[in-house]
Amino acid sequence: MEHLPVEVIGNILSQLRGARDAVIASVTCKKWREAWRNHLHTLSFDSQDWPVYHELSTSRLEILITQTIFQTTALQHLAISMEEVDEFSAAPVMAWLMYTRDTLRQLHYKVKTTPIFNIIEKCGRQKLEVLALAHNSITGVEPSYQKFPCLKSLSLSHVSVSTLDLTLLLTTCPKLEKLALISPDIAMSDMEVSSSSLKDIYVEAISLDKFILEADTLEVMHLKDCTLELFEVVSKGALRVLRIDDVSVIHLDIGENMENLEVVDVCNFTIMWPKFYHMISKSSKLRKLRLWGVVFDDDDEVVDLETICMCFPRLSHLSLCYDLKDGILQHSLQGSSHLLNVVVLELGWSIVSEFFSEWMGKLLGRCPNLKKLIICGVVSEVKSHEECQTLANFTFSVVQLMRKYMHVEVQFEYE
Repeated sequence: MEHLPVEVIGNILSQLRGARDAVIASVTCKKWREAWRNHLHTLSFDSQDWPVYHELSTSRLEILITQTIFQTTALQHLAISMEEVDEFSAAPVMAWLMYTRDTLRQLHYKVKTTPIFNIIEKCGRQKLEVLALAHNSITGVEPSYQKFPCLKSLSLSHVSVSTLDLTLLLTTCPKLEKLALISPDIAMSDMEVSSSSLKDIYVEAISLDKFILEADTLEVMHLKDCTLELFEVVSKGALRVLRIDDVSVIHLDIGENMENLEVVDVCNFTIMWPKFYHMISKSSKLRKLRLWGVVFDDDDEVVDLETICMCFPRLSHLSLCYDLKDGILQHSLQGSSHLLNVVVLELGWSIVSEFFSEWMGKLLGRCPNLKKLIICGVVSEVKSHEECQTLANFTFSVVQLMRKYMHVEVQFEYE
């Protein structure tokens, strides 16, 4: 061990999960203390890493973090997440940011701070590549001097910020590629987000009248648990991954230039299938299509399997879960085209019915190269005799059916 270069020791200490473990390891010998001081690049203070954190007072925690940070000289990644702490005082937090501003590349700070101060004004902006903030405020953004020339990832969770300040902040990040907005405190009912470099956006728990996103190079978009009247995306067709999870939106417009879409994952969402299908119908590169727990705006609407076969020839993973009805079921299975590249088929129900087995059998027959079948269902705690009999009949029909497809791996997932 004595022959290890001090830089390598610094890397070893930086790989440890928590700051406490790194401190303990650093007292191994004089050489390891030197590595701690001059070559440690990562420190993480997380209340989940050490139970004693919960027993310390806020002032004691502030002193502990201050002493630990001030023993280092080359920190590049600093993470502070203390769920049990009500709030930190602004003075020590500003001291941590000022001390590390010349070397820090990643900052994750997720603790309330009082009095409120502008964190982006105090942190080192010239080298920062990743910034994740929670339970804080961003105010008075001045793009003329508050610039983040290297920032690639920005995450704001439960952060109070105005639409104007968010817009100005994004203009100061010319290399921003990833943006996450999680339950932000926004006073306005309308939001417009614009970035020429943005590739990945995640939006969760937002309620707005209008949300317009302008991002020419956007590749990944994930909306979760949002309530929106209008959501519009203005881009140049680079989108590869679209995920919509438990979203209520009256008017959805993601553009018509969707040729590069590879993944469409829609869950717990009410859709107008003809309009939604029109948006993605030109996505000939689509590899995964997931329509899970979807509700159709019109009772007569249906996912047409023949259309899926014709429009998505590269599809390899198909997941479907929605209410089945006899007439609609027959319509959805019309045609004879095959899903030649589908190797994973995932089927589910919220209420098991006699139509499910028939539907599953028809789908299996249209996937000649299938390797894995996943059957998902919801099983209530209390069941009547009729419900138990329906489930038993379904299980029997699956056993009978799968004897014809011995080469297919079957997996059951119940909740």
